Amino acid sequence: MIEVVDGQRQLNACKRIVVKIGSSLLTANGQGLDLNAISHWAKQIADLHNAGHEIILVSSGAVAEGMVRMKLASRPTDLPSLQACAAIGQMGLIHTWSSVLDQHGIQTAQVLLTHDDLADRRRYLNSCDALQNLIDWHVIPVINENDTVSTDEIRFGDNDTLAAMVAGQVHAELLIILTDQQGMFDSDPRSNPDAKLFSAVRALDDSLFEMAGGGGVLGRGGMVTKVRAARLAARSGCPTLIASGESDNVLARLMAGEMLGTLFTTDNDRVTAHQQWLAAHLQTAGRLVIDDGAVEAIKRKHRSLLPVGVKAIEGHFDRGDVVECVDKNGGRIAVGRVNFSSRSAEMIKGLSSEKVYQVLGEARSLEMIHRDHMAIY
Repeated sequence: MIEVVDGQRQLNACKRIVVKIGSSLLTANGQGLDLNAISHWAKQIADLHNAGHEIILVSSGAVAEGMVRMKLASRPTDLPSLQACAAIGQMGLIHTWSSVLDQHGIQTAQVLLTHDDLADRRRYLNSCDALQNLIDWHVIPVINENDTVSTDEIRFGDNDTLAAMVAGQVHAELLIILTDQQGMFDSDPRSNPDAKLFSAVRALDDSLFEMAGGGGVLGRGGMVTKVRAARLAARSGCPTLIASGESDNVLARLMAGEMLGTLFTTDNDRVTAHQQWLAAHLQTAGRLVIDDGAVEAIKRKHRSLLPVGVKAIEGHFDRGDVVECVDKNGGRIAVGRVNFSSRSAEMIKGLSSEKVYQVLGEARSLEMIHRDHMAIY
């Protein structure tokens, strides 16, 4: 638990830290990668590394660098062009990070991930082992989405989400998202000069979405994606700090406890490795629309989902597939491994446990999704 004592955050005890740096902080106003800026970041990261912190770096900038190399005036909108830009720009991005960190005697490793890498249980565990090995060897992983092979169906969508998933995967104690914004405001500071910057908020506060804005020209993010990422990290028990990367020596100042940016706090203990893997599913095999009583039972009482609380079935899935549970407005409540196929689920939705037996004749389980096989959002 991160505490605030005498106006300072106590962050020094956070050993394993995921640092995500956005495109706007790594590129020179559309002129490709900014070597001077990246060199400054490398110095700050090296200082933390040498102080005993385990740093995992999530770096944007590949598409922006690819655009410059191909002399493109604007970011492509079609997937093949984006994939090509990412492939071209990734060469420069990883070479630059390797070169600047090598000057500080630090080895780096390129790690490219897709959603499928985290959604598939075996690949998820394999990538966990690889990352842990790199950390044990005091190598800094430089992680990015594998845009070259990702499709719309398997994209994380932005590196904020990827950073949050990696934070859960490596059991990070802190996620730092550095951006061109100072942190989370109660309204858009670009249109409201009286907007108030929050020093700390509860990550799972739904009202945060109403205060968040959109993204920039080069990035896919924005405060909305950062709020979503902070919520995702919080479900793994990892707090998130969102701060301006334009502040001088920001990483050292944050770790010294200076009240920069916004701290998104957690309010739950770390979840199991299985639940972390479930939470990594942005795309699922189907949906269960549940009633208000089931929402309350899952979110507040951490109970299993019973058939009686299911109002509608969407999609086609088999027993054991990962599905999402949504409320009547389509808001994601949880994901989990379902105990019934979509065909059987359609037959028993809304029924009491006694009637489930009558309809199916026999049932291996009375729960639609057991609480031990569910990740709550």
